[in-house]
Amino acid sequence: MKKIHAALITSFLILTSSLIPSMASAASAKLEGVFTDWSVYSKVDGRERICYALAKPNSKTPSTVNHGDVYFMVANWKSGAAKEQPSLLTGYPLKASIPPSARVGSSKVPMYAAQNEAFIESNTDEKKLVRAMRKGSHMRVDAVSTRGTQTSYEFSLRGVTAALRKAKAVCK
Repeated sequence: MKKIHAALITSFLILTSSLIPSMASAASAKLEGVFTDWSVYSKVDGRERICYALAKPNSKTPSTVNHGDVYFMVANWKSGAAKEQPSLLTGYPLKASIPPSARVGSSKVPMYAAQNEAFIESNTDEKKLVRAMRKGSHMRVDAVSTRGTQTSYEFSLRGVTAALRKAKAVCK
């Protein structure tokens, strides 16, 4: 089921990725609100409505490489196919054999790589991470590119609780 979500979210983000950095409200994603460092978008794809809270990293390491566009998002699907599903989207392919991880405070959650995205395998770990995000002030995500470059991203969690609340409300 997670792999289906990964493919659908990938196609969703490909359609909307040009909108996200500029916050333009042109084509397919609708900006629903901005909550400090997090934004909420929605999109209708066929009969499915997808709502997500999204943030860009405050810092990217190493600073000497081109990371492309990097985002962390938490998605909700109106159908209930996904509820508060966290994922990382990078501008480069991730090395599947070295799993990415997300850390908020002392809570560390393993992820799995699917091309240029990372997801959390278990629903329990998804819930654990989202709970930690609501309580924390920043999140660190570590990953490795297919070239072997170790990368790290720091995301502010200011506004994440309000953004998650809004994303959930838009997809009720």
